[in-house]
Amino acid sequence: MPAFLSIPPLANERWIIHGFSTAEMGSMGITNAPDPQKVTENRRRFARSMHVPPEAITVAGAVHGAEIARVDRPVPLVREVDGLVTDRPEVALFATFADCLPLIAYDPEQRAAGLAHAGWRGTEAGIARNLVAALKREYGSRAEDLRVGIGPGICGRCYEVGPEFAERFPTEMLRPGADGKLLLDLAEANRQQFLALGVLPRRIRVHSLCTFESDRLFSHRRLPDGSRFAALVAVR
Repeated sequence: MPAFLSIPPLANERWIIHGFSTAEMGSMGITNAPDPQKVTENRRRFARSMHVPPEAITVAGAVHGAEIARVDRPVPLVREVDGLVTDRPEVALFATFADCLPLIAYDPEQRAAGLAHAGWRGTEAGIARNLVAALKREYGSRAEDLRVGIGPGICGRCYEVGPEFAERFPTEMLRPGADGKLLLDLAEANRQQFLALGVLPRRIRVHSLCTFESDRLFSHRRLPDGSRFAALVAVR
């Protein structure tokens, strides 16, 4: 049994490789890491566990925005973006998370894929829409052909936000929490963006694991120590 997690329908797709690292594989976050070299080795082991060459890893800078970049060759870091798209088998898209959501979009017709980092800021700014738009712009992908995976993150039962979020998100994404707070369903907010663009409902799958509830994954809300899990996506 692999140590990494995956979304079953995507795992069965022929031309894509994807996975999410677990806490037992170590932190994948280099920013503020006491030993960056150890993190680099964790990343390399994660890639190898998925039969992906470590030198293919191309990291999204993840600045809590909604910018998407095309990648045609492996580079260590693409700065100032929260999403990457590629159709090159020699490139492994990589991003780190600790409550925010990994978004994966895959086009089996064009053999292209994208990975995005969706926090509340990126979600509000439309990062799911931008991911679909980037695949269409760069590779001619059609929304109805896409297979979408929304990876593990903090769930709608646990993601407590302030009352001001009532002005930021539709009411159906929110419900009352304790002490005047609200609970935001970030996965549903992104799912609705994909649906609005024409992605078929049956082709969108949400991973059920909540980072705040499960110690299999790192959570900034539960333990803000800078630890991160990673998502890796590559086309064959």
